[in-house]
Amino acid sequence: MTGKTVTRAQLSEAVYQEVGLSRNESAELVELVLEEIAQSLSRDEVVKISSFGSFLVRQKGERIGRNPKTGEEVPILPRKVLVFRPSHVLKNRINEGLGGDAG
Repeated sequence: MTGKTVTRAQLSEAVYQEVGLSRNESAELVELVLEEIAQSLSRDEVVKISSFGSFLVRQKGERIGRNPKTGEEVPILPRKVLVFRPSHVLKNRINEGLGGDAG
C-alpha cells in the first residue's frame, strides 16, 4: 500500500472534472457536503450514504484504564466516538481482485 491520501482539493478537482461546475463551485459543493455530514453527526444523527456506508456517533461509558508505563489505574471519562461502517458494496469493491489472480 502506498499510503496515498485524498484531500479536499482533490475531491473538488474530481467534481470539477466529472460534473462540469467551475472549480470554485466544485470546492463549495464539497465543503457543503462535508459540513452537512459534520453537523448531522454533531446532532447524533446517523449519516447513511447508499453503496458507501454509514457514519454514526457512539457513546462510550466511563471505564478504568491503565497507564502502560507505570501500570497505574486511571479513569477514562465518558466520551463520544465516531464510527464508520462500510456497506457491503464498498467492501466488495475494495476486495475485488484479491481472490488469487493478483496480476
